[in-house]
Parts: sequence; structure tokens; C-alpha cells
Amino acid sequence: MRFTRMRTAKATAAALVAIPLALGGLASQSHAQDASPSPSGTFGPGCSALAQKADTVKDKVVEAAAAYPQLSHLVSAAVRARLSGALDGKPDVTIFAPNDQAFQQASAAQLASLLGNQGELKKVLTYHVVDQQITPDQLSKGSFTTVEGGKLTTSGSGTDFKVNGKANIVCGNIKAANATIYVIDTVLQPPS
Repeated sequence: MRFTRMRTAKATAAALVAIPLALGGLASQSHAQDASPSPSGTFGPGCSALAQKADTVKDKVVEAAAAYPQLSHLVSAAVRARLSGALDGKPDVTIFAPNDQAFQQASAAQLASLLGNQGELKKVLTYHVVDQQITPDQLSKGSFTTVEGGKLTTSGSGTDFKVNGKANIVCGNIKAANATIYVIDTVLQPPS
């Protein structure tokens, strides 16, 4: 009977110690949720619809982008502008990658004009590239110089971010060997 009392006393003491620890853990978790932290993995309303190869983290940026059928127009444009080697050769970049729907918003004449002028195409595409890896924490009030030379801004919170106040990040924080990719729903135009 003495052993039963000792086991009961030990179990009660352990429970009394565990309850405040558990409550403390819950309190800090709920506090962290209230702060609306930036996402650590991929995020955005379009991620579930983004068909992809299982893992692009070991691929250079153009190959990683090519793994997403929804980025086929961007990959074709990058190849046409002869940017593949330059982008793959950079050690740490961020690409704000317009999806195919973004390219389809342009008229056929606008798209043909852009694709027919390699210099202009290169200018537009390099405006979507920042020569550093941008984390989700930097998106809330970001201002970045693009490879093209113009300024690009980001704003938002949680998992809802915009680029230049108009392009939505539909799926963000996709990792490649040398890049972070944020898929956007608009083709950005560099400042004149």
C-alpha cells in the first residue's frame, strides 16, 4: 500500500509540474499566432493549384521554374531573351515570376511586340529579378532594386502580399538552388 501511495504522489507531482508547463506552451503559441508571423514554407492561395515536380530545391532557377507548367510563358520568354545562363549563374536571386495567366492579360499585339523586341523583353524580365534572396519577413514593407535597375516594392502581411501595389503573390517562397521564387498574377512594367 505504501508503494501505491508513493506512485500516486509522484504521478500527482508530475502532473502539477506538467500542467503549468503545458499552459505556458499554449500561451506562447497563441501569442505567436496573434503576431501574424511570416510564413516559413510556401504560402499563398495559388500553391495548391500549382502543379509541380516534387522538389526544386536542387535545381537552378530556370529549371526550377520549368518544373511548373503555370510558368511556361515566363520560361519561354527567358529563353527567348537569352537570360537562362545569366539567371542560373547568379548565386542568390529572387524572381517575382508572372504566371501564364499574367501573360494572357496582355493583348496578342502587346505580347507579340514584347516577344519580338529582345532588348525590351530582357528589360521587362530583369525587372522581375532582385539580386538577393528575399524572405517572407522582408515582404511586408519591402523596397528592392531590380537587376533591370528600377525599384520594386512589396507590401502586405501574413500570407497576403502585393508587388508594386497591384500584383498578388499567388504562391510564394518556392526554393531553388540559387533562388527564391514568388509567383505573381501580373506582368510588371519597369518604370519609364
